[in-house]
Amino acid sequence: MTQDQRESCHIIIHGASATAAGIGGGLAQLPLTDSAALLPLQIAMVVSLGAVFDQDISDTAAKGFVLGAGAGYLGRGLSQLIVGWVPVLGNAINASTAAGLTEAIGWAAAKKFDQDS
Repeated sequence: MTQDQRESCHIIIHGASATAAGIGGGLAQLPLTDSAALLPLQIAMVVSLGAVFDQDISDTAAKGFVLGAGAGYLGRGLSQLIVGWVPVLGNAINASTAAGLTEAIGWAAAKKFDQDS
């Protein structure tokens, strides 16, 4: 991965992760509603990362990657059900898990695209 590609990936991934944190934190008291907003965000992130490596990734392929790499959705769902309803604490935990999962998916995609190019 070149330095320019790394910087582009950094901007894309951290931007998506920050947005995911906002979504996760804002929707913590509504179980699983944030997943409907996070999935399109993560798909767009993977498509954008593919473009950094000159790979044309379809939304369907990106969705498959996100769902395959996002086994953490189960853990996120459980943490949200357990503490998501608690004001402030639930928001903080949901925000950090949404951001962390998005970050992990993004860097996994960047690594895969770098290896494939």
